[in-house]
This record gives sequence, structure tokens and C-alpha cells, in this order.
Amino acid sequence: MAAPLSDTPPVGIALFDLDGTLLAWDCQLLFRHFVLRREPWRIVFLPVFLSFLPLAGLLGAGRMKRIFLCFLWRMHPEKLADYSRNFAKSLMPAIYPEMRDELERRRAAGDFLILASASPEFYVSDIGRELGFHLTLGTVVETGRFFPRLVNHKGAAKVTRLKHELPTSYFENGQLRRCHGFTDSRADLPMLELCQAATVVNPPPRLAALADQSGWRIVRPARPWSSRLGFALRVLALLTGLGRDPAGLTAGP
Repeated sequence: MAAPLSDTPPVGIALFDLDGTLLAWDCQLLFRHFVLRREPWRIVFLPVFLSFLPLAGLLGAGRMKRIFLCFLWRMHPEKLADYSRNFAKSLMPAIYPEMRDELERRRAAGDFLILASASPEFYVSDIGRELGFHLTLGTVVETGRFFPRLVNHKGAAKVTRLKHELPTSYFENGQLRRCHGFTDSRADLPMLELCQAATVVNPPPRLAALADQSGWRIVRPARPWSSRLGFALRVLALLTGLGRDPAGLTAGP
């Protein structure tokens, strides 16, 4: 159990998203590939996910995440924990060097480091531990069912969780004190409302335009693909467990 947080507010707070922000990929795809390489038989659950994909707009991100995670059905909790620990270690070479440097600068400045991700907390907590975050939050998943129960830790849900987990002294006038937020997605705009400053990573056009209007910093680390086709082929390999390292994790971006 984590030690309770001090009521004394830190000198600053750095609030990081994970997928697309600290590294190029959606970690759910990477973890799926990691598991399928070790248990190839779990590919049998892929048609279930694909059959629901045309209904994604109707079902919403939370339900689609439950469906996507059905490939973990009947996995023993100890094995899931072991996979999560080793998966987190395998990701470290793929952390954007620019963002790793930013994280270390914030640490050296004495900032309280928070990782807030929509990815499942069972491996996000290990990623946060590997990177030395003080607080790590992700989607809490209750495994065991074919479609595991979860509350999607995305958008406004991140704000609700932060307000629950952090002492009230860390907030002032509705924002986190001296906080800098980092994200690649408009889904994190509610989270950025807690921050006095922000950096957006490889933003899509609408987020880039908003960043320009808001005076936010934009950084564009190199991604491990050079074309849409290259990206699509890598996603297909990650979904199906093909290839030793289709995400390019070994060499990093």
C-alpha cells in the first residue's frame, strides 16, 4: 500500500499522460502483442473484438476497452502481474528521449510527478514505477469476467480521480498548484484545465491550433513509422501478435 501523501504542497507538479505522450504507441496494443507472443492461443479472441468494431461509435470507448481486453480471460492474477512487470521494463527503450529528459528536469526541480493514463492500471502502475513517478493512475480493471469490469480513466474521469487522490492543499482556485500538463490528445483537455501551463506532444491539427491560441509548447518527437501504411501494418502486427518487435521498442523511436 502506498504511503499517504503529505499535505504540504510540492514546489511544482508535472502531470503526464502516457500513450502518445511519453511514447508513440497506445500501450494497450503493445501489451496485447506482449501477451500474444507468450500465449499465441489467445489470438482466438480477436474476432470478438473485430465483430464489435463497427459499433465502436455507439458503444463508446469504455465498452470497447472491455471488449478489447477479453483476450485476458481466465489469466491468473499472478501471471498478469508478472507480465505487467516485464512489459513495463520492455517499454523503457521506447520512451521518447525528449520526454525522458523533460521528466528528469521536472524531477530535478523538485516537482511532484503524476502519471495519469487511460490504459489499464495493472501495467500502468509498473510503468510509473519504472519511470519514478510519485503517483500513477490508470483505468482500474476487474479481471475475471470475459468482458472485465472497468471505469474508463479518460477525460473528465482523470480530473475526478486526481481530486480524490490528492490532498486539497495541492489545489488552489480550482487548479493544481504550479502545475504543467503534458498530453497528445484533446481527450485530456479537462486535465489541462487543472494546469497553469501545458506541453502537447505530436498534436493533431485541432490540438495544435488550440495550443497556438493558448500559448502551449508543442514538441514533435520522431515516431517509429514513416507513413500511414507503415503505421497500419505495425498495428495489424500488434493486434495479431506477429513479429518479434513490430512497434520498434528495442531500438526506441
